[in-house]
Amino acid sequence: MTPSNIASPVSVDSLVAAARAAEREGRRADARALYEDALQSLRGTSHTPLAASLLRWIARTHQEDGALEVAGEIAGAALEVSQRVDDPAGVAHANNLLGNVEQASGDLEAATGHYTQALRQARAAGDLQLAAMVEQNLGIIGTIRGDYRMALRQFRLSLATHRSLGRTAYVAHALNNVAMLCTRMRRWRPADRAFAEALELCGELGDVATGARIAGNRIELLVARGRWPEAREACARAREMAERAGDNGTLGEVWKHLGMIERETGRPREALRHLDRAGKVARERGDLLLEAQVAREQALVHWGRREHRGTLQALNRAHRLFTRLQARRELAEVDARLAELESTFLAIVAQWGDSIESADRYTRGHCERVANYACALAAAAGVEADVLLWFRMGALLHDVGKIVVPAEILNKPGALTPDERRLMERHPDAGVELIGEMDFPWDIRPMVRHHHEAWDGSGYPGGLAGEQIPLSARILCVADVYDALATDRPYRPAFPHERTLEIMARDAGHKLDPRLFALFRDLDLSAVAEPLLAAA
Repeated sequence: MTPSNIASPVSVDSLVAAARAAEREGRRADARALYEDALQSLRGTSHTPLAASLLRWIARTHQEDGALEVAGEIAGAALEVSQRVDDPAGVAHANNLLGNVEQASGDLEAATGHYTQALRQARAAGDLQLAAMVEQNLGIIGTIRGDYRMALRQFRLSLATHRSLGRTAYVAHALNNVAMLCTRMRRWRPADRAFAEALELCGELGDVATGARIAGNRIELLVARGRWPEAREACARAREMAERAGDNGTLGEVWKHLGMIERETGRPREALRHLDRAGKVARERGDLLLEAQVAREQALVHWGRREHRGTLQALNRAHRLFTRLQARRELAEVDARLAELESTFLAIVAQWGDSIESADRYTRGHCERVANYACALAAAAGVEADVLLWFRMGALLHDVGKIVVPAEILNKPGALTPDERRLMERHPDAGVELIGEMDFPWDIRPMVRHHHEAWDGSGYPGGLAGEQIPLSARILCVADVYDALATDRPYRPAFPHERTLEIMARDAGHKLDPRLFALFRDLDLSAVAEPLLAAA
């Protein structure tokens, strides 16, 4: 006879069945409440395998909602209960769930440790389904770390085991992982087949939540192949499914992909509108990867419209976010993405500098040359290597404020009038105003504002002297003066190299920092004719 203070198994089973149905429909809050009711109904028998299972299922709903700390605490409680009642399968399930939480938190080492324990425990307990789930999770870790062969092997082992146990949602998850990895490996046909089968299976099972995620992932395949009409249709389908399932994460991915599609098909205004929506979802969910990807896409849209400030602002956001992901070791290709992003940064900054110089026929290429000389001198002066990329950007943009100076003044062959001189001397402050909102990872504003200061205090705009002048600006000043003397100007022809150094030597201690000039004089300038990208 069942004690009066314990609910009958039927009532708990019905609560669990209702909770699982709610999860399939994406109603995680409802599912969580039902699982908690089932756990509460156990009361005096709370230390049982069933109680541990309920704790795990509750933790899973928190994890899927992004509440990782709460999920970890509850999963840890489930592990303790399973250990207390000597339930090996329950211990394996709890370790697998703790691995999920650690992985979502970015700690891949801890996740791998939990998964390895779970796989060993699942095999010892004869739980084939759990072993297949853990193999799938180890495959995901391999994907994140860039070991695609190992990952594909794990996914296929998992898929084979799940298939042997019947056509269930686990088969759909395994197919989804195979399809996503094949997409990354550019194996289009296997990816197409796996996505199609996974979506068909979700439809058979009525699993809207899983189907929404898989439909969202399939868009990446279509975008990668440039199949824009199909990609639009896939976005509409995934959006409808995600809205039914209440899956904001998938919605964010859909908005991102729509932005990419509109950018590629020449609709930049619509692209930015969709990307703004995706960015809002990413921030609300704390999804750094999605937010970084969105910022990069926004930069590409702005670049296509030749909106340099908007481009650099978006690139700055993307770089900060990818750097945070790199610190969290969240995905293997983040280093490559950062390198690609930095190359894009330099290309855009150089393009902006070229567009400004186009008004001055005598200084074409000046910013690029100055950047080369300044980076070489900065390296000799001990500026850290990880700063040189941003130092180069500051050098490339040092004359950005000349956009306020009329072309006739920039190209005037004779001496400037006092009014013209005052207008010319506005360009450092104008440059700072132009880049003031860009928030570069390293502050380039002192270079832009103070590169015309003089060691003896006779420069502009601040009249700073000696070491009051920021080091970056003093370095840039040396490089700027060298290029001004060594190239043709409206009012005189270029000086030869040795004559240029003689003139600069007279200015050392007056206009130029004497220590920096001594370092510069010893440089082999022929070795810095090309950009110092390796040093950056």
